[in-house]
Amino acid sequence: MEYENKILNLFKNGYLTTKDVNDNNIPRFYLTKLIKESKIERVSRGVYIKKNELVDEFVILQSKSKNAIYSNMTALYLHGFSNRIPLKYDITINNGYNGSLQKNNNVNLFYTKKELLNLGVINYKLDSGNIIRVYDLDKTICDIIKNKKKLDSELFNKAIREYFYSKKKNTLKLYEYAKKMNIYNKVRDTFEVLK
Repeated sequence: MEYENKILNLFKNGYLTTKDVNDNNIPRFYLTKLIKESKIERVSRGVYIKKNELVDEFVILQSKSKNAIYSNMTALYLHGFSNRIPLKYDITINNGYNGSLQKNNNVNLFYTKKELLNLGVINYKLDSGNIIRVYDLDKTICDIIKNKKKLDSELFNKAIREYFYSKKKNTLKLYEYAKKMNIYNKVRDTFEVLK
């Protein structure tokens, strides 16, 4: 019973990972035991919640890869630049990724060079208290300009206009990101139209 109680006390914001159990030198057998006793349930590979807790899809999807970063329209939604709740989650991952996110029907994957993956990443606190990794607003704008052909044009145009007039924008950062991503001219031309 001691190990079971230890496990139940390890939950952070409603979630527990196999890594948490391993880091505390608790045999994994007790995870299985708690599942059989219907005290916890497995929601993803290596991720568990207490029974009857609500599942936060943002946390579950990001737990599938340490390199997964919310981007594009999903990031716009999180930053308040889109009021359309994502039906599919936009996630950016490094080139060469081969994992379970590719099999998810509710995920749009975008790929980038490994050296650009963490450019503009911030920790974002959800209402649930959980922290996820998402691109900051300026990097998100660069991403949607880069991926314009893959996105809803109405949402794209609305986001560009809102960003242009926003007090949250940081044009210095925007153009710094654009240079590193090799889309400086594309970004400049997009905003020239609005001037």
